[in-house]
Amino acid sequence: MKKIVTKRQMISNFSQILFPILVTQLGLYCMTFLDTSMSGKAHPNDLAGVAIGSSLWVPVYTGLSGILLSVTPIVAQLVGAKRSIEVPKMIIQALYLSVIISVIITIIGYFALDPILYNMGLEEDVLHIAKGYLIALSFGILPLFIYTVLRCFIDALGLTRVTMYITLTSLPINFVLNYLFIFGKFGLPKLGGIGAGVASTMTYWCITVIAIVIVSKRTPFREYKVFKTYYRPAWKSWKEILLIGVPIGFAIFFETSIFAAVTLFMSQYNTITIASHQAAINFASFLYMIPLSISMALTIVVGHEVGANRFKEAKQYSYLGIGLALFLSLLSATLIYFFRPEIATLYTSDKAVLNLTQDFLIYAIFFQLSDAIAAPIQGALRGYKDVNVTFIMALVSYWVIGLPVGYLLATYTSLYAFGFWIGLITGLAAGAIGLSVRLRMIQNSKYVAFKN
Repeated sequence: MKKIVTKRQMISNFSQILFPILVTQLGLYCMTFLDTSMSGKAHPNDLAGVAIGSSLWVPVYTGLSGILLSVTPIVAQLVGAKRSIEVPKMIIQALYLSVIISVIITIIGYFALDPILYNMGLEEDVLHIAKGYLIALSFGILPLFIYTVLRCFIDALGLTRVTMYITLTSLPINFVLNYLFIFGKFGLPKLGGIGAGVASTMTYWCITVIAIVIVSKRTPFREYKVFKTYYRPAWKSWKEILLIGVPIGFAIFFETSIFAAVTLFMSQYNTITIASHQAAINFASFLYMIPLSISMALTIVVGHEVGANRFKEAKQYSYLGIGLALFLSLLSATLIYFFRPEIATLYTSDKAVLNLTQDFLIYAIFFQLSDAIAAPIQGALRGYKDVNVTFIMALVSYWVIGLPVGYLLATYTSLYAFGFWIGLITGLAAGAIGLSVRLRMIQNSKYVAFKN
């Protein structure tokens, strides 16, 4: 990445990297969105079953794939430091880790799935759908983790438009497969929510094959010759990936798992409450793709600037990303407030679920501001390879502050299920404050050290 001279060039460069990432993240989340919304059209039990299955799968996937996200700052800094010759070895080592992680999580899931689900007190139909959905998804774990590594490699080079095209290609595939397997069209079995898991797995295999072909055949990726040279597993490279990736993974896990935990606590309520909660949280998470995309773009540009010892530019990029996220969060909050009925109808036609979903969406408005601060700062800190403090902050803000507050409000006040949402908002706000302080400290220490 070339040195940026003017603010206009900086904004243009950041926008060119950000926009494809945003489209990609929205596209990837559309798969979960389609799973949830199309399952809800089949039956409220299918929506609840997919909700429970997703609440278990998403934190596991995002946490473990977060380990592999370390590939982005590592490759970005290597390229920024003119050490591109080391890139292919690092990618191969990350692919080895992705296979190992996939095998481990599949084995654990095989033994742990039944005890977890059967101890949740779910209705029989909901339990059956949740279990079937997760089993179907398990066949897509390996390709999904491999794709995560390849995507990080592509994005780290600043060529985020490529992954955007892959995602846009996958969406119609996922939609058609959902239609076929959820509703049983063209002679295929009507699987309901379980069919959503089948469709997602088949889509994961498709995007992974596409990514492998692009990395092997397309310029400039083929110039790195990622698959041309055999590299033996190297613990030193694994250690570098894990030292950066494990804190990233845990930070993401603590953030996503608190949402999963809240959904599991919701199992004490009726199916209508579970379905309404999941519909609202699904849409709020969909909008979260905006600050998350800004976060990922910041990791790339900050990583390049830090690798080239341009700490002033790294700081400018950080504030540019945070400012943009805050502006867009206000637009998102406005969208939720004025279009709650329309949003709810995307998920269900059941009147009871429609009304309760609109109530939950009011609380989702308050997620936007905290996410707009916390997510971009996390991305900037990853660009600096500063990940350990972020991990600790995630643990404290979400699990020491957020979940206990939510539990107390839901259990001992008349807020009931809404109390958990207030707890989530409290945890997100605490995390945003702590991360802001950490970024300021890192920027000052790095910049001062460079000037001296």
